[in-house]
Amino acid sequence: MSYLKHKVYGILFKLFRYTRIEDNRVSFIIDSKESFKGNLNYIKKEFEKRGNFEFHFFYKDKLSFSSFKKLAGSKYIFLNDNFFPLAFMKFNPKSTIVQLWHAPGASKKFGGSVDIESREILKRISENTDYLIVTSHNIENFYAEAFQISKNKIKAFGLPRMDYYFENHDLIKLKDDFCKKYNVSNDKKIILYAPTFRDEERFNNVFDFLNLEKFNESLGDDYILALRLHPKIKDYYKGDISSNGQYVDVSDWESEQELMLISDMLITDYSSIMIEYCILNKPIIFFTYDLDSYLASERGFYYDFKNTVPGPIVYSCDELIDVIENNDFDKGRISKFVKTQFDVIDGKSSERIVDFLLNEGG
Repeated sequence: MSYLKHKVYGILFKLFRYTRIEDNRVSFIIDSKESFKGNLNYIKKEFEKRGNFEFHFFYKDKLSFSSFKKLAGSKYIFLNDNFFPLAFMKFNPKSTIVQLWHAPGASKKFGGSVDIESREILKRISENTDYLIVTSHNIENFYAEAFQISKNKIKAFGLPRMDYYFENHDLIKLKDDFCKKYNVSNDKKIILYAPTFRDEERFNNVFDFLNLEKFNESLGDDYILALRLHPKIKDYYKGDISSNGQYVDVSDWESEQELMLISDMLITDYSSIMIEYCILNKPIIFFTYDLDSYLASERGFYYDFKNTVPGPIVYSCDELIDVIENNDFDKGRISKFVKTQFDVIDGKSSERIVDFLLNEGG
């Protein structure tokens, strides 16, 4: 891959290499869809507590000379996702560049762990990155490989967006809003179903494997199924995902974290959502109707999936219903898994990061 577009970014950025650094300017690199903005918002809130800081959002898919100049003159620069032009951009040594990453823990392999060809550019990006924030010392080796970054740049301070769970939330109102929007009885428990995207198209229509009619016949009096589809899954279908039975499609509900708070149980498969959900200590079921195929053809995991995930693995709709009806969950398995993914869960991740940057790491 030539990375021509990214090299052009680097050339344009050189025009601003002598821009004066503003010690109170904090920049956030993000796309126009504002994907994964949660981490950035929490870091911004924390800086706002510390003094008179200026904030700049640099949209990586928009070219703007004024935005380039503000980025070049920033003391602190945060990323939340991949940004390949960073490999070709020359920043002032006084700037501090921090990769927050958008997902907690380590589950499916990614980056340099699976894409050998990308390792060279990832290494160049990491040379321009001062710190990479993770949730636990236990996963530092995985992230060092995925980002091709030196371990001494990795800091296990926690994921800023997870501070959300330690704020005051009106759960009654959140559930009321949910029930009114989807015309659901308030006394029903919510099962959040969040399947991931598969490269094998035949496995992406989840209702080819989940018999909703049977599911609702067995569980419908007590539960409502809330389906949250991966955006890529919908790309495969012009209309709605076909089904026979009642459910609510919450794919467009703005806050995934709200859904996790008000739900009583999670059904997923290989999605990293389960890492965040497990800190809530609520039941998780892994509905992996295509497990053998997935393990054979997809990118793999950083751990033994069958022996590690924090909940029962089921392969059919009947097994899924049986686990829910019999309340067949081991909370000890959840707490054991949490310890492998998080060093500390206290709502102070953003505080730790900003403290470090202002006091010793910036």
